Amino acid sequence: MVSMKDISETCGVSIATVSKALNGRTDISTSTKERVLEVAKKMGYVPNSSARALKTNRTYNIGVLFADEARSGLTHSYFSPVLDSFRQGVEEKGYDITFLGRHVGKSELSYSEHSKYRGVDGVIVACVDFEAEEVKELLQSGIPVVTIDYIFNDKACVMSDNIRGMEQLVSYIIQCGHKKIAYIHGADSFVTRSRIGSFLRTMKRYGIETEDRYIREGIYHAPDVSAKITHELLSLEDRPTCIVYPDDFSCIGGINVIRSKGLSIPNDISVAGYDGQRIAHVIEPKITTYRQNTEQIGKVAAAKLVELIEQPELALVERLDVQGELIRGCSVLSMK
Repeated sequence: MVSMKDISETCGVSIATVSKALNGRTDISTSTKERVLEVAKKMGYVPNSSARALKTNRTYNIGVLFADEARSGLTHSYFSPVLDSFRQGVEEKGYDITFLGRHVGKSELSYSEHSKYRGVDGVIVACVDFEAEEVKELLQSGIPVVTIDYIFNDKACVMSDNIRGMEQLVSYIIQCGHKKIAYIHGADSFVTRSRIGSFLRTMKRYGIETEDRYIREGIYHAPDVSAKITHELLSLEDRPTCIVYPDDFSCIGGINVIRSKGLSIPNDISVAGYDGQRIAHVIEPKITTYRQNTEQIGKVAAAKLVELIEQPELALVERLDVQGELIRGCSVLSMK
């Protein structure tokens, strides 16, 4: 295994200089640093994680808490790309990730106990029941934490701008001439409440009364549930002209039901999704949706968590909003 001594001999500099270059110190010249890094790369140098941990008092390991209601795991159309971007971001800073579960071997641990068992330097909390006591215990444990799409007391949070996103989507549908707009939302959560509030406020701003029967509770990323609710909405005597779904994946379930009844999209009924996943662009008609910037959300979360770990005195505990964009597909009919 290549050591810092090997690199120092090849470069003709001291081991201390090699150490400074490898650790990104600024008290050596740029040319020397570049030379050392180039030689280290060519020689295949890999830093000793144990030695680094002793020196910095860190494990360079970050915990990931992720447990969605639909049990879609790493196939989750929204959180999977968020976590992939997060992983890339922390890996660039030299960190590995560990998924936190309730079991280690045959032992059952709380999330907080698992975090301590693994010795993680920080945790990203991406998709859980934030009201669960064991989650609150972790958030209050003193471990640096960044939450995704949930504001918790004095913890840093990265949010997709759900309020603005829903406002843009519903405004576009209304501007296309629709007034009878149904909304199938996800299970109760901070995100869901934000989107419902934005939906209702936007309708009110345009002077449109929202009928209670048009607002239905579904489950995120559950096309079978959305399919059932779509069937119910289509059975109404005065059915909506447009149905907004909790996400693009759920929208597919609705589209299948609509087509099974011999109805055309958007000529007979319009649909809109949310998230802006690839599937929205490959089916016909292309789904009108709001694209959440999952790559940026993961990137921002990674940078913030590393900052909280490495610069706790300077890092701000703040809410960081990430904007998305409206994608005008072909699934909403212009009625004007």
